[in-house]
Amino acid sequence: MNRRKTWNALGTGILSATLLATFPFLLIFLAQMFYKGFAVLSPEFLLSAPREAMTAGGIFPALIGTFLLTALSILIALPLGILTAIWMNNYGKPVWLIRILRIAINTLAGTPSIIFGLFGMAAFVNIMGLDVSLLAGGLTLAILALPVIINNTEEALRTVPADFRDASLALGATTRQTISRVLLPTALPNILTGAIISVGRVAGETAPIMFTAATFYSRRLPGSLSDEVMALPYHIYALMTEGTHPDEQVPIAYGTALVLLLLVLLVSAVAIFIRYSIRRKRQW
Repeated sequence: MNRRKTWNALGTGILSATLLATFPFLLIFLAQMFYKGFAVLSPEFLLSAPREAMTAGGIFPALIGTFLLTALSILIALPLGILTAIWMNNYGKPVWLIRILRIAINTLAGTPSIIFGLFGMAAFVNIMGLDVSLLAGGLTLAILALPVIINNTEEALRTVPADFRDASLALGATTRQTISRVLLPTALPNILTGAIISVGRVAGETAPIMFTAATFYSRRLPGSLSDEVMALPYHIYALMTEGTHPDEQVPIAYGTALVLLLLVLLVSAVAIFIRYSIRRKRQW
C-alpha cells in the first residue's frame, strides 16, 4: 500500500511539474496572439472580403466557409458515429469482428490529418468526381471526426449503469426502446463532449481541406456544395507561407488566428452550458 502511494505521489508530482513547465509557454503564446490579433480586429475585418491582393479587407468569406465546412462535417459524422457506437455496444457480433473494428477506429483516431486529406483527394475529388468543393471537404472532415465521436459515444454508453438497462428490459421494454429512452438520454451529456472535441478539431484543421475544399482567394460566398470555399485555417496558412506582402499580411494572419480561437472557445462554451443544463434538469 505504501509503495502504491509512493508511485501515485511520484506520478502526480511529475504531471504537476510538466503542467507548470508548459503553462508559461501557453500564456506567452496566448498573449502574443491576443496582442497582435486585437490590433486588426474590427467589425469591418469580420464582415468584409479580402481585397488588394489580400493585404487589406477582412475574412468574411473564410469565416462563412469554416462554418459551412464544420456544420456539414458534423451533420454527417455525428449521427453516423452515434449509430455506429450503438451498434457496436449493443448489437455487434461476433466479438472478434468488434475487436478488429475498435482497433481500426483507434488507429484512425491517431492518424495524421494529412492522410485524411490525401484520402479525400483520391476518393472524393478524383474517383467520385466531386472536384475541390464544399461537399468533398465536408466528407473528408466527417471521416476525420468519426473515430473521435464513435469512441466518445461508446464510452458514454458504458458509463450508464447496467441496472438502468436491466430495469428497462425487466419492465418489458425492447432493446430499441431501452436504447432510445434510457441509454441515450442518460449518456447525452457525455456524447456532447465528443461532439465538442470534434467541432474544435474539424474547425481548426488545414491539411484535410487543403486538397479537397479550400481556395486561396475568393471574394464571393459558396452558392452550392460544388463550390470551393475559403476557410480560416487555410487562410492563415496561405498568408504566412505564400503571401508576398508580409508587413500587411502577417497581422491579418494573427487576427484570423484569434478569430478562429475565439470561435472554437465559443462553441465549446455553448456546448458545455447545454451539457450542464441537461445534467441540472435531471438532478431536479
